[in-house]
Amino acid sequence: MSRPARYDALFEPVRIGPVTAKNRFYQVPHCNGMGRAFPSSMAAMRKVKAEGGWGVVCTEQCDIHYSGNHQRELRLWDGKDIPYLAKATDLIHEHGALAGVELAHNGAHVSNLESRAVPIAPSATATRDLFPGTARAMDKSDIRAFRRWHRDAALNARRAGFDIVNVYAGHDMTLPINFLSRRRNQRTDEYGGSLENRARLLRELIEDAKEAVGDTCAVAVRFSVDELIGEKGITAKGEGHDVVEMLAELPDLWDVNISNFDNDGATARFSDEGYQEEYVKFVKSVTTKPVVGVGRFTSPDTMAAMVRNGTLDLIGAARPSIADPFLPRKIEEGRVDDIRECVGCNVCVAWDRAGAPFRCTQNPTTGEEWRRGWHPERIAVRDTADKVLIAGGGPAGLEAARALGQRGYEVILAERGRELGGRVTRESRLPGLATYGRVRDWRLRQLKSMPSVRILPGNEVDRELVLEAECSVVAVATGAVWRRDGVGRHHLAPVPDLTAMPVYTPDDIMDGRLPRGRVLIFDDDHYYMATVIAELLAKNGCEVSLATPESLLAAFTQFTAEQKRVGRRLMELCASTHALSALSRVEPGAVHLACTYTGRETVVEADAIVLVTSMLPRDALFHELQGLGQNTLAAAGVRRVVRVGDCLGPGIIAAAVHSGHLFARELDTGLSDHTPYRRENVELDWDQAMPNPAGMARGEM
Repeated sequence: MSRPARYDALFEPVRIGPVTAKNRFYQVPHCNGMGRAFPSSMAAMRKVKAEGGWGVVCTEQCDIHYSGNHQRELRLWDGKDIPYLAKATDLIHEHGALAGVELAHNGAHVSNLESRAVPIAPSATATRDLFPGTARAMDKSDIRAFRRWHRDAALNARRAGFDIVNVYAGHDMTLPINFLSRRRNQRTDEYGGSLENRARLLRELIEDAKEAVGDTCAVAVRFSVDELIGEKGITAKGEGHDVVEMLAELPDLWDVNISNFDNDGATARFSDEGYQEEYVKFVKSVTTKPVVGVGRFTSPDTMAAMVRNGTLDLIGAARPSIADPFLPRKIEEGRVDDIRECVGCNVCVAWDRAGAPFRCTQNPTTGEEWRRGWHPERIAVRDTADKVLIAGGGPAGLEAARALGQRGYEVILAERGRELGGRVTRESRLPGLATYGRVRDWRLRQLKSMPSVRILPGNEVDRELVLEAECSVVAVATGAVWRRDGVGRHHLAPVPDLTAMPVYTPDDIMDGRLPRGRVLIFDDDHYYMATVIAELLAKNGCEVSLATPESLLAAFTQFTAEQKRVGRRLMELCASTHALSALSRVEPGAVHLACTYTGRETVVEADAIVLVTSMLPRDALFHELQGLGQNTLAAAGVRRVVRVGDCLGPGIIAAAVHSGHLFARELDTGLSDHTPYRRENVELDWDQAMPNPAGMARGEM
């Protein structure tokens, strides 16, 4: 197959200063929770992007000095940090992509938990995380030192093999953008006051980098043109426009977005594809340099339109490049239907924010490229003679069947319902979650081309079917059910008196059984489910109240960068919200809530209660089969029965997909005595590594 002509523009080379990108696909800098703690994993993940056809592959942010220490990102303090970065650039270059690095100093955005250095900022200000502390105002010597650190980092980046050096002035989280900000910069010297003064440092950093490496490396500026806070901040029609116009021809590339990251990384629940166009479309009108922007692009037609209408020169992507690292190659080869579209859930963001290697709802191989040897497009051919029966067509069952079919296994996928997709189908009908259906749709498209996989909707797997199916491996992927007794993270025992009023669970809501009148939703799950149910019920005329034991509404969404949006929407839709509130008791017409700190009770009038607390695996079939004994199973040719996905351990959709993929790779989901993935260990010679102050004998410290 070959690509349609309407996509030809996406494969034109683009000159970026002294280097040339082979096409218009630009993987912008994005964090991943691996960084310097897991450098081999980081490098292998970037390599796969290059292999997938991205013309430019950038790192996450790279700290340039210990005084702006982000702790879990990359580091380029001096030459000692070059080797592992050079490994990444070598792997990126293997596939003809340019390698970009994002040089960063986070100023007052971080508390320097590792280095313990006092943070620095344009003006004295409290640090912006929850750790107590104040960033001191930089004096002129600090500014000169910062410019020196940045220049040295650019030189070391070139030594590491990078082709593009990004000056990071975005997301309200680095020194250059904080100097630009009227809110952050209260200086009265030549670095404060007028916009020209506040932009002075950014200009100097660009000029320094150009002078140091501009003959061989492109120098890009990553800049947030609008903070979405009106005239209090930078706006695309105000100072954002003026900064780009002022520095228009200085960098080799403008990488533009919106600020802060909660806006730049908005989920599909709150934004559509291409949502940043209205803010960044002015940039090309004031500069002749190439422009890259983002907008969670998954449609090749949208990408091509961005180039044709003159909005962008390069199509930037972070999350879509995670969901499908081979997106450019699939477009080039005319395999658009094979693109694994990002669902915009921000699970990738959440795990990075938690300080762990990231994951993806659509792509179970991301983060596993080095440590497990997984590839998003390739998988080992079958190495056993097994025939596999999968009970359940939800996200775990569909992914297991797809990956097994790719390996060449004969598979029977039986689903008791008439429609496939399980929870993703049901949840995709809830407000804001339509893109979750992509998890089902992509897998069903792949399965249609696999003759070794039989899909049997409307067939519930029971003991008799297992014993008659002539399958040697059985995967029970029957999902989970929401509890209706209130047990969850806070209540470890059933809540008393629940029979006093109608009780609903998310399963009831998704089955179309909706309460009426005054409804209290009790959220002990803390992710999206309670909040989208609140939206649905409010739109259906219910008077909704929401209570949670946590101090924040939908507390987990802090990690997915949407908590403020979720909280605002709940406060707009709900008659009342109650944080730090647990269920005390229920009586007709009222729910008693108890403060989780004091026990003080609040009474909320209600005609029904919706419990969003926790799930129980639907694993009766598994235990029934296990109860038959190995002899009975062996007589039917069954050598292994395993649980997969929510049936094994209820969790997020990404966990279910990963579980299904893991099973397909190994035909097992059990725990073993062997570590299932490679680790990066630092081995020390203690006597050589440990200092010996004051001649102290070893062991005396």
